[in-house]
Amino acid sequence: MNKERILVTSALPYANGPIHLGHLSGAYLPADIYVRYHRLKGNDIIYICGSDEHGVPITITADKEGVSPKVIIDRFHEMNKEAFEKFGMSFDIYSRTSLPLHHETAQKFFKSFYEQGLLTEKKTWQFYDPKAKKFLPDRYVEGTCPKCGYEEARGDECENCGAIYEPTELINPKSKITGETPELKETSHWYFSLGKFQKRLENYINEMAEKYGWKENVLQYCRSWFKEGLRDRAVTRDLDWGVKVPLKNAEGKVLYVWFEAVLGYISATQKLSLEKGEPELWRKYWQDEKTKYIAFIGKDNIVFHTIIFPAMLMAWNDANDDKFILPQNVPANEFLNFEGKKFSKSRGWGIDVIDFLEKFPPDPLRYTLGSNLPETKDTDFYLKEFQAKNNNELADILGNFVNRTFTFVQKHFDGKVPLMGTPAKIDKEMLQTISEFPGKVGRLIDSYKIRDAVNEMMNLARAGNKYFNDSAPWVTIKENKELAGTTLNICLQTIYTLAEIFEPVIPFTSKKIFKMLNANTVAWDEAGKPQLAENHPLDKGEILFTKIDDKVIDKMFEELGHTETTNEIDYEEFSKMELRTAKVISAEKIKKSEKLLRLRLDLGNEKRQVVAGVAKTYSPEDLIGKQIVIVANLKPAKLFGFESKGMILAAETKDGKFEVLELSENVPLGTRVK
Repeated sequence: MNKERILVTSALPYANGPIHLGHLSGAYLPADIYVRYHRLKGNDIIYICGSDEHGVPITITADKEGVSPKVIIDRFHEMNKEAFEKFGMSFDIYSRTSLPLHHETAQKFFKSFYEQGLLTEKKTWQFYDPKAKKFLPDRYVEGTCPKCGYEEARGDECENCGAIYEPTELINPKSKITGETPELKETSHWYFSLGKFQKRLENYINEMAEKYGWKENVLQYCRSWFKEGLRDRAVTRDLDWGVKVPLKNAEGKVLYVWFEAVLGYISATQKLSLEKGEPELWRKYWQDEKTKYIAFIGKDNIVFHTIIFPAMLMAWNDANDDKFILPQNVPANEFLNFEGKKFSKSRGWGIDVIDFLEKFPPDPLRYTLGSNLPETKDTDFYLKEFQAKNNNELADILGNFVNRTFTFVQKHFDGKVPLMGTPAKIDKEMLQTISEFPGKVGRLIDSYKIRDAVNEMMNLARAGNKYFNDSAPWVTIKENKELAGTTLNICLQTIYTLAEIFEPVIPFTSKKIFKMLNANTVAWDEAGKPQLAENHPLDKGEILFTKIDDKVIDKMFEELGHTETTNEIDYEEFSKMELRTAKVISAEKIKKSEKLLRLRLDLGNEKRQVVAGVAKTYSPEDLIGKQIVIVANLKPAKLFGFESKGMILAAETKDGKFEVLELSENVPLGTRVK
């Protein structure tokens, strides 16, 4: 069988904070499982990642601490590298975009595009924070989305509805640096002609999707961008930290992070080649059509890896002989929430990987996350579920099967693999089951159904326990030792297969099992065949998983309760908000919006219109007649062409819907709520 050559990348994490559990479920653990599996298959595969180390967030953090940006990136690069290592990530290299090699690579791409006439200099008005004395990048302006009314939309893209717009279209913009209303100030930047590549990108994505089965969430994101029409996109920004724009008239400007960060995959592979003493090795992975390139990301990075990066590679290929391959697949995952809520650094909600691994070993975390990956929709990480996965599955199913088998063999067969007698029907069925699992699990991993693959792995451990119980060696050892020996031989062969197929998910445990078996891994496809010779001496058995006590989890909940914080305001600030009672007298859906309803409200002495994002919870007729509370003195805003004069109070549920706060009809309309 011909071996594949595969290039795998995971989105470069930003070096401005620690990696948390949500990050692992998006771009990292799925890729690591995929890579480890293909290494066991014997394929030529490299896994590339590193820190994204440029941009405004880093300079802001540095300014707050009174240090240079390099201090910040050095701190978080090392912290995240350590967290990844402890978690068991098997990168071939974990590089950095602050390296001179990366700067040179990014500047080469810029120069090529400039010489091709793909970069146009335009004067533009951009938000400027006079208090911070900084131009504001799009993501550091926050306001109300002009399309759906989401109030925490970023300057260029709404996380809630996926809409793309100009920063100047944002309603009620605020600087995320100072909270001030920014002003518009003229500057000039170079723009990449992304629209020129739309037809080619559509053809590329359609072809890849048809051949290799792209995920529907990825295709929907791409289609929404194509429907809007790809527009020129700024590739430079006003900043003193980053990759310098390689033009004489570009003082004080750097390459936009979205442009240069994805090129970090290439520069990291170049660095890996230099470290191996083969400077041109990287070309085999990036510039040979026989190489398969898979880009693992979270859904917030879809557009950069399916549209922008491929367009950049196309642009390079148009003018250069050393042509790059494009991603064959971009299996993006959705988001992982924590205890029913989004991870939030500002509210102190969630657990960083490095902190979690101080409390627990990595494999139970890898298994829990792997068995619940957000592959098709957002999922949640619950501490109680983590405890249950560790105790009820890893310990009671996998650990128990291994322990009872080893204990029995040590006691009755002198710690050696028993002889295989004539297999009965039950034995043949178990051998057949073992033989099928590597192929079954492998096909799921190759289809990026990694969550299903992880759950299938545990099914083999379940089958092993059932076989042990049904064969009852504690009975047959008294009557027919040869029969008991056959059972234990097959149990040990099952354990060998389990150690192999579980290696991509729980590598530290697999290593322990192989040590106990006094054996090494084989090629993945051979793992389903009996590998342990009769009379092969085993090493000493050990308990693989320690159960987690309720007290440990309860203590973590207590700690979480203390860490979740809110931004406090004084009474004077609160008193500026005018909350009044109102009655819904009419309601109707807004065309082209899945979330918005147009409400007509009676406040007693006046009637007004409010647009509210509650259509996923309520049909229009559900709200008519309800007495509610609104923020009555909010500045009017236009949403989907309708004026909205106020905001209704609602609480977000665990599934992301909103339930309106209702009052009894005893309270007169228009009453001030205090």
